Amino acid sequence: MKLAVIGTGYVGLVAGTCFAHGGNHVCCVDIDERKIAALREGVIPIYEPGLDKLVRTNVASGRLTFSTDTVTAVRAADVVFIAVGTPPGEDGAADLSHVLAVARAIAPALEGYTVVVMKSTVPIGTCTRIEKVLEGLATADFDVASNPEFLKEGAAVDDFLRPERVVVGTTSERARAILAHLYAPFVADKRQILFTDLPSAEMTKYASNCMLAARISFMNEIAALCETVGATIDDVKRGVGADSRIGPKFLNPGIGYGGSCFPKDVKALLRIGLEAGLPMEMLQATERVNEMQKGLLGRRCIDHFGGDLKGRTIAMLGLAFKPETDDMREAPALVIAELLLARGARVVGYDPVARDTARAELGDDVVYAASWRDAVAGADAVLVATEWLELRSIEPAELAAATDCRLVFDGRNIWSTQEMRAAGFEYVGIGRP
Repeated sequence: MKLAVIGTGYVGLVAGTCFAHGGNHVCCVDIDERKIAALREGVIPIYEPGLDKLVRTNVASGRLTFSTDTVTAVRAADVVFIAVGTPPGEDGAADLSHVLAVARAIAPALEGYTVVVMKSTVPIGTCTRIEKVLEGLATADFDVASNPEFLKEGAAVDDFLRPERVVVGTTSERARAILAHLYAPFVADKRQILFTDLPSAEMTKYASNCMLAARISFMNEIAALCETVGATIDDVKRGVGADSRIGPKFLNPGIGYGGSCFPKDVKALLRIGLEAGLPMEMLQATERVNEMQKGLLGRRCIDHFGGDLKGRTIAMLGLAFKPETDDMREAPALVIAELLLARGARVVGYDPVARDTARAELGDDVVYAASWRDAVAGADAVLVATEWLELRSIEPAELAAATDCRLVFDGRNIWSTQEMRAAGFEYVGIGRP
């Protein structure tokens, strides 16, 4: 099949590349000429394990191309995916200006029957709005479908090539058959492709992300209660996760969620609820708990030193919002660093891949170390903000040998309390008395 993917951000680039790897001819389109030129040279604008190799392989095969020419790409396409950003506005609602602009741009270029697929995360009813835009401007036959993405940053390529499920919203049998054929190589069982109506597909994306966000905030509240009453969150997590109705995933306590999806989608669904006359009480609590949790390590460090961090060096291990990505959007590390800097601390951060993206957010107020050893060498306290495998692999004795500091605030529970204390550390985890 011939595909056009409009937008070469995280979703568009991963989807376009993986569709090409599945044997399709894909043109990824963006208005950013510098980004397109870089992609043609094999320079990937995001860090995502395995994506750079997959891009190079499919560009070399001729199945994947990059262009700024929307009209040419759309004219040749059997399926057009819209994968542009929908950032939150000041009221939390998703900004659809880019999505609607794409719809207006592609409408005159549609030739022959084309399936226009919404890949961006959009409020319920957006696909219907797109249909109306296309109906007013297009002369060719088309159908609109919703196909939300469920990619985890750090595992996006594998998620796309081996999805747990593919959700497609459409009332058209013709579009349904085309998209079922397109996704067939990626699923082991055709029942993994779940067909719904348009609003249900749009809602499924928000409901999925907000459910996961709620689990995270709930477990963080339970962790706080464990610390107060003397329970151990590690034991509680195992007991809760052993229930088949609940399962063990997304039960790890920590310092809150971040990234491009959960914060934005929680805000958007809250806004959708308000517009529908439903205040979404659980989601409001989810967001409040998460905002408090992000600053937890910073507040604990500040309290330990009596509120004054002047002359203190604080090492922060991990800066990205999660491992295997350089994404700093809504990262807890941003909140922590700002709290520490405001109290006069010298903050030394280390992250295996997010150094440049962190600098773009925090500037040079933070010192960026080349290794975790450099970061902790002169520290008065060590804070763990991201559970990178490199950091999880550090033995307590190895950490002790690298620094005279014996104070650790572990925001991801990457070390054993007993082993850290045996190595001489004053060690504070999450949900551990």
